[in-house]
Amino acid sequence: MEKVDFLLASKSPRRIELLRNAGFQFSLIDVNVDESKNPGEDPRKYVSRMAYSKSCQGFIIAEKQTPCLGADTIVVKDNEIFGKPKDFEDCRRMLGILSGSCHEVITAICLFTAEKYYLQLVESQVEFRHVSEQDIADYWNTGEPKDKAGSYAIQGIGAKFVRNYTGSLTNIIGLPMEETQKLLQSVISK
Repeated sequence: MEKVDFLLASKSPRRIELLRNAGFQFSLIDVNVDESKNPGEDPRKYVSRMAYSKSCQGFIIAEKQTPCLGADTIVVKDNEIFGKPKDFEDCRRMLGILSGSCHEVITAICLFTAEKYYLQLVESQVEFRHVSEQDIADYWNTGEPKDKAGSYAIQGIGAKFVRNYTGSLTNIIGLPMEETQKLLQSVISK
């Protein structure tokens, strides 16, 4: 049986691929967290609560002493959280607001262990070029934005909307690898 360094409380193909490419051995654990935002909740508190809830729930479900990693990524513009679009109209609204401006991508990573939990926030900034109504409709029809925070994927077709970014590219993709690797290596004996 293969040695597992930690559990990953995520279904995100992007997170799974990033961690596998970094050489980590992990198992997936399915969690069901209510992702509703509390009234007046600050985006950073919200994303931290989501990552903590996922990692804590995964650790409890597993009933093992194996550390559990949870993460959540949000797109934020003017203190509004842009999650996954509900439908085309929601996607059109989000990309219309992001068009021609800058926004933040914030990821919280949380590693829950038997002793304690470790929580870290990573922020990047993304600048969009002007995005036309036709650009949005064409992009929606590719299917890519349907399960992406902010209705776009910087690692995919959505890259064409990005004029510039600062900070961690892997954070914008969904898991800040530099910070995640440091956290995992400091907690998990390899």
